[in-house]
This record gives sequence, C-alpha cells and structure tokens, in this order.
Amino acid sequence: MKWAIALALLATGATAAPPAPPPHTMLLRPAAVFDGVDPVAHAGWQVLVTGDRIVAVGPALTAPAGAETIDLPGETLLPGLIEGHGHLFLHPYNEAAWDDQVLHEPLALRTARATVSARATLLAGFTTERDLGTEGAGYADVGLRQAIAQGIVPGPRMLVATRAIVAKGAYGPKGYEPGVDVPQGAEEASGVDDVVRVVRSQIAAGADVVKLYGDYRWGPGEPSRATFSQAEMTAAVAAAHDAGRIVAVHTSTPEGMRRAIAAGADTIEHGYGGTVEIFRAMAARKIALCPTLAASDAVARYRGWSGGDPVPAAVAENRAAFALARSVGVPICMGGDVGVFPHGENAREMELMAQAGMPLADVLRAATAGNAAAFHLTDRGRVAAGLLADLIAVQGDPLRDRTALRRVDWVIKGGVVVQRPALPGRP
Repeated sequence: MKWAIALALLATGATAAPPAPPPHTMLLRPAAVFDGVDPVAHAGWQVLVTGDRIVAVGPALTAPAGAETIDLPGETLLPGLIEGHGHLFLHPYNEAAWDDQVLHEPLALRTARATVSARATLLAGFTTERDLGTEGAGYADVGLRQAIAQGIVPGPRMLVATRAIVAKGAYGPKGYEPGVDVPQGAEEASGVDDVVRVVRSQIAAGADVVKLYGDYRWGPGEPSRATFSQAEMTAAVAAAHDAGRIVAVHTSTPEGMRRAIAAGADTIEHGYGGTVEIFRAMAARKIALCPTLAASDAVARYRGWSGGDPVPAAVAENRAAFALARSVGVPICMGGDVGVFPHGENAREMELMAQAGMPLADVLRAATAGNAAAFHLTDRGRVAAGLLADLIAVQGDPLRDRTALRRVDWVIKGGVVVQRPALPGRP
C-alpha cells in the first residue's frame, strides 16, 4: 500500500510532505507556582508543557525523554496575565490629546504604534488583552489580532471590540460647526433597530466583545448622563448575547449603571459613581467591575498631581467606588484603561488595586482566573493541566511584593518562550 501511494504521488508530480516534528516538551522548575486560584504560591511545584498546552502540574514531576528542563531559581511561575481594559490604538494623553489622536493621526501611524504597544504588553507578562475600542481607528484591531495570531508581529491574544457604540450625539470629538460631519471615536446609533443593526455589523466585522457607552457628556462642561434608553441597552445586549459575545458597558453614573445591570451586561467599566444599591445589584448578578484606577491616577498626574494629599476629587471618587464594590462582593476585573498611560506598564493597575486595600492574592486572581471567568475564557487564566501554556515567571514572590510584577523574566505564550533573561553568551 505504501508503494502504491508513493507511485501515485510520483505519477502526479506531487511529493509527500515530511512528517511533522513532535511537539516540544518543557519541564519548568520555579521556586513556586501561583496557580491563579489558591491564595498561596506552591513551593516546589513544577509545570510540564507539551506543545501549546500544560500537561501536568505539581511537585517532583518526571520529564519525559528529550524534554527541555528549565530551572527558574528564585522565580514564581504564574498564569499569563489578562489585561481587562486596554486600547492598543491609543497612547498616553500627555503625549497627544485624545481629540488629536482621533482627528489628526493617520491610521497607518496609529497601527504601526499599536504593533509596538502590543509587543510591550506581551513582554510585560500580559498574554491576553481585552481591547475595548479603537477610538477612531475603525476595525484596525481586527487586523492587528490577525497579525498577532499569524505570528507576523508579537503581542497578546486579543479580544477586540472594534469601533465601540455610542448614542447619537453623545461622544466626541465635539465643538465643531453644527452639521459638519466630524469623525467620531466610536460608532453612533439611535433607536432600538439601529442599535441592534450596529451591534450585528460590528460582530460581522470581527468584534469578540461589544462595548457600549452607557453614559457620557452631551455637551462641553456638562456632567455625564445616561445616553441609551433602557430599551436600546436591553436590545443591544440581547443581540450581542444571541451572537455569543459578551458586553462591556462604559458607565459611571448610577442611572447608566442601573440600565446596564438591568440589560444583563457582563462587565461595567469605571463605575465611579456607583452606590451601595447599584453595587449590590451587580454582585447579585455577578457582573464584574473594571475600576480603571490607573486611568484616573494617570490623568490627575498629567494635570500636575504629585501623588500626595490632597487627592484629586476624581481619584478619590474612583478609590471610594472600588472599596464600596469590594465590600459588597462585586467581582473585580483587572483592567487599567491602558493607553491612557503607557502600554507595557499594565501592572500599574494591579499596584493601585493593592494600594487601595485589595489583598495581593485577590489582585493576582483578578488578573488571571478572575478575568478569564468574567470574559468566558475557559482555556486560560490558571496553571492547570489541559489549559493553554500561557505562563510567566517573575523574580520574587508577587503574593508578598506588589513590585514583583515589574520584574517579568520569562514569558511563554502557547508553549513558546517569547522572553527570557539575557545571560552571558546568549542573546
């Protein structure tokens, strides 16, 4: 039979493809393993990886013949971190105002910068990012996601929201001659039918997650107010859920949050004005809050705040809402609104969560298993057999030292080492 196949291939001019090499196997031997769930790091645990999957976790594992053994003395191994709220197509506002980025920076420039930001994110230990809107860069995040998946550029696994959705007239840039069609930072919709149409068009274009702006400032100098009606919000969430997409709602007002909760949103972004009743409703429905502490902190610093007392009102409000949400059991998403501050500094949000009183074990869980659960990602977020081999190793113990996440030595994505410490004689 083998001869017959070979003769047939020769007759057609075809050649048999060489057999695929066996998947690479690695035995990782760190000082300890944080598995994404337990509130302690397990000293002496090891992790066996074959191909892109974890195949075994525990003490004293035996490496099969031909496996590569990697010793990680003094290092804690943990799941690849998950950024819950980022914007790879934005860069820090002290470099260029949001309006200038949306209106004046060419798409090619923004895309080129986004590829650099994606690499910085990955090398900082964030192997997945939920990117919540291109802010005027159209569907470029879909292309970036594809480029990363195809290995053209390095970066995290991406969940993209494409253009995001705003109520007609409620977003920006603003302040131009009435009637002039000014490019917007998100896609406008008005009315139940139109909102559903826009949700479906974004999903058709490649959106993994639907993002809605549940409140915003209608005019310059005005406070934020709820934008989409309850009927519009409910219809949008239902259309997204029907298509198997989760929904993130940007909202900071009690009314905007109430409508998002009633509609069945999966996560609420910011939530600065949440009340105890609002947060209890979120907790009851297991709707996660992405507090974005780093965003308000960064903006305040751009305006001259040094980090001490008195604390700017926006920062104080953000911290208070975060504490209140935690006190009533709201699931906490780790997401800093990175893009407002530099990509690659994603751990800044985790440090601020810890400074605000969240135990480090809970902070780490939020950035791993917690975000995986909130975003319905069943293949990552924990160090467990059968899951993706997205792993990082940091110097020291991140359960005791919040600065340890700034010392990422190893990054492994899908079983491939994408970063390791530079040693003499090795690039």
